[in-house]
Amino acid sequence: MTDLLQVKNIRKTFPGVVALDDISLSIAPGEIHTLLGENGAGKSTLMNVLTGLYRPDCGEICFDGEPVSFGSPRDSLAMGIGMVHQHFMLVPAHSVFENILLALDKIPNFYSRKQYQQKIQQVLDDFELDLDLDAPVWSLSIGAQQWIELIKLLIRDCRLLILDEPTAVLTPQESARLFRVLTRLRDQGKSILFISHKMREVMEISDRVTVLKKGRSLTTLARGSYDQGRLASLMIGEDQVPEWEKAPCQDERLALEIRNLSVRNDRGLSDLDNFTMKLQRGQVLGVAGIAGNGQKALAEVLTGLADASSGKILADDGQDITNSTARSSYIAGIAHIPEDRKSIGIAPDMTVDDNLIMKSFTSPAFRRGIFQDRAAIRNNAAEKIEQFAIKAGPTGNPVRYLSGGNIQKVIIARELSEQPSVLVALYPTRGLDIGSAEYVHKVIVDGAKQGMSTILISEDLDELLKLSDQIVVMFRGRLAGCVDPRSTTREEIGLLMSGEVQT
Repeated sequence: MTDLLQVKNIRKTFPGVVALDDISLSIAPGEIHTLLGENGAGKSTLMNVLTGLYRPDCGEICFDGEPVSFGSPRDSLAMGIGMVHQHFMLVPAHSVFENILLALDKIPNFYSRKQYQQKIQQVLDDFELDLDLDAPVWSLSIGAQQWIELIKLLIRDCRLLILDEPTAVLTPQESARLFRVLTRLRDQGKSILFISHKMREVMEISDRVTVLKKGRSLTTLARGSYDQGRLASLMIGEDQVPEWEKAPCQDERLALEIRNLSVRNDRGLSDLDNFTMKLQRGQVLGVAGIAGNGQKALAEVLTGLADASSGKILADDGQDITNSTARSSYIAGIAHIPEDRKSIGIAPDMTVDDNLIMKSFTSPAFRRGIFQDRAAIRNNAAEKIEQFAIKAGPTGNPVRYLSGGNIQKVIIARELSEQPSVLVALYPTRGLDIGSAEYVHKVIVDGAKQGMSTILISEDLDELLKLSDQIVVMFRGRLAGCVDPRSTTREEIGLLMSGEVQT
């Protein structure tokens, strides 16, 4: 059988960086093929080559047995290759129907709305999806928005579907439903290129797995010839995975207390609604919830980036810090790993060195009189780059040249170097490979031993269950429940996340 896609000896370079170095792989018709690799391994660059965003420096791409060259994403789509990105390509103010229509080519100026609605509805019915075609996208859950992105590709009859971390924003129940749909698509002859860091998913869904490392394709393994240990070993190679052991939180003193807190957004709607919780000293408090259910508002109000409309935030000494600014002394002691690392977490055109001291650039350690001490700044960067295994590229390059995972490491390194009393972390291991994620886990656990409290907001329930002393679940800005991770299952948390039950 002829492979649907063949990638042969692809190379792609950027200034000072070899992103892809002689990568080869093939995808058969009716196959779910998973791409695994650490940060900077080349996964995103390869996807950008396959979808026409980048042109390779050399190498060959064959689709359905014929050499192809993509000058733009339109060329890739026309060939039948479509991708569901982590960040959705939707127009929030438009309806579901309008967003799907925008994805189609050659729509006449005068078209039959009923005809196109019937065509889209047929796809929804085939896969037992319940979407209101007239609903505005902004009113839908993140999971529903992801279905729209997938439907946009199915309505175009794409033959190769690329899914980049598709379960990151889904409950366990929604993930199971997605896997059922993907399995059905495979059985219909569609090919799926699946990207995930979650070994549980890789083992469940994959027919074959290709492992990338440092821009090269190490090997491709068929189902039955690998297990989690072998895949992890291939990804990590000679890198050491930090070992750590979590001790239960014993300190009953409070680090923070939130009482009936509400936060309204620019539209006057409640992002946080009458929310209450307590954070003990040295505690890792997990926060579960589907993205968009108030987690961002919680983090921003705690770090002085948003104002509360009602309720209180109390410090460990009972001090009311509800509407303190980010410059206040107490808020300055709360470290923050933001959700949007590229827009909020970094100054993209500044160097890695300068980004690592953005919170401490006035410190005497980095100054000589009124001037910056560039040698001290460089030494600090070299130390953090080694400590957090940051692939920073040539000295002096803007931080925006780094992969998403390495940008996340820069933010974490900067925030934790301040030795905070409280860490508010939104998705701190999103996009990180196994070794890097375990290092972050170790930092959180070690910080807890030293008395640092962490509010860990994560989409990865396995991560929350492994690290948390207690887990609170958010739904539509409210507290849906509070559970003990030692006696709670992923499925029970998933029901709380979907609002089906409350405790």
